[in-house]
Amino acid sequence: MMHQAAIELGVTSRVLAGAPDSSAAQVTGQVEIGDYTQWEDVNAVSQGADAVTFDHEHVPNEFLDGLIEQGLNVQPQPTALINAQDKLVMRKRLRELGMPVPPFMEITSVEDAREFHRATQGNVCLKARRGGYDGKGVWFPDNEEDTAELVAELLDKGTPLMAEKKVQLVRELSAMVARRPSGETVAWPVVESVQEDGICVEAIAPADNPSRAAELAVSIAEELGVTGALAVELFETRDEAGQPEIIVNELAMRPHNTGHWTQDGCVTSQFEQHIRAVLDRPLGSTAMLAPHTVMSNVLGADFEPDTPIDARMDAVWRRFPQAKIHMYGKGWRPRRKMGHVNVTGESVEDIRRIARLCSHYIVTEQWADGWSEYRKAHR
Repeated sequence: MMHQAAIELGVTSRVLAGAPDSSAAQVTGQVEIGDYTQWEDVNAVSQGADAVTFDHEHVPNEFLDGLIEQGLNVQPQPTALINAQDKLVMRKRLRELGMPVPPFMEITSVEDAREFHRATQGNVCLKARRGGYDGKGVWFPDNEEDTAELVAELLDKGTPLMAEKKVQLVRELSAMVARRPSGETVAWPVVESVQEDGICVEAIAPADNPSRAAELAVSIAEELGVTGALAVELFETRDEAGQPEIIVNELAMRPHNTGHWTQDGCVTSQFEQHIRAVLDRPLGSTAMLAPHTVMSNVLGADFEPDTPIDARMDAVWRRFPQAKIHMYGKGWRPRRKMGHVNVTGESVEDIRRIARLCSHYIVTEQWADGWSEYRKAHR
């Protein structure tokens, strides 16, 4: 999707892909097949580029330092990126900056885990410091013994761990901003992120009463020196007086799933903005094009229908021609993010219903409300 935006900007992109059928490799002219954990591959694909950037945070920072030493323009810089790579580093840095974070602790032993469990009265969220996403690398043990056994098992596997206090969640928010190396920063409207089983299923823009979420995101981008797109995932909780309270959950320094709605809901999408930002070009307007936009993720169902996916998309458009479907060229797998549907409109309730109906039909070939073209034709 960054490549699509690059085409319209007259920018040529070169992609390091893990396989020829990777999503970006399917649509990009210049593709290098390789492994981002191998210096030779990262170095080769970066040569001659005006900017080197990422669609995930896991490229080793020592590789990025090596590119910078050669004079290459790496955005975001590894000094910022480390805060999206390592959750403990991020927690410590945000606490230093006075940002709202939950109580946390590095876990290097079973005794550390037991101590944290007691200190939080059992409200423990255990996290792998690196590599977790979509609910992976996050655990909520039921009691102290479960905590101790889980930590012993994970440490034995070599998994670096941290723990943080489990919060009383009201809802999840996502505040996205973009920042140029020269300092210009813009924010999109804050969205509500709806999660199921640790996976984002829906983003609702704009969120009602987002409090100071956008201000926090801008401050984090500026304090950490982030460049390109930044997603700040936040928890809304309640303080002891019952008032709304915002806590920073995680950071993503790239275009993010909760920003996909901007493709059809804003003057400038996160993908175009990211490219403009890392090239240090003027940033675009983030104004909304409609009162509301809802993004619904297309998640692989338990079983893949026999009808080809393009026919299922056609059926969606026949019923809802206003639906904007974005598919990723990925093969089916249960709960895999295969694409998303954006719907804009006046009524958030109406477009939520439409977006969810569309994404559900694409993966199941069934309308969740029981509607059928046959029944409609024979009323």
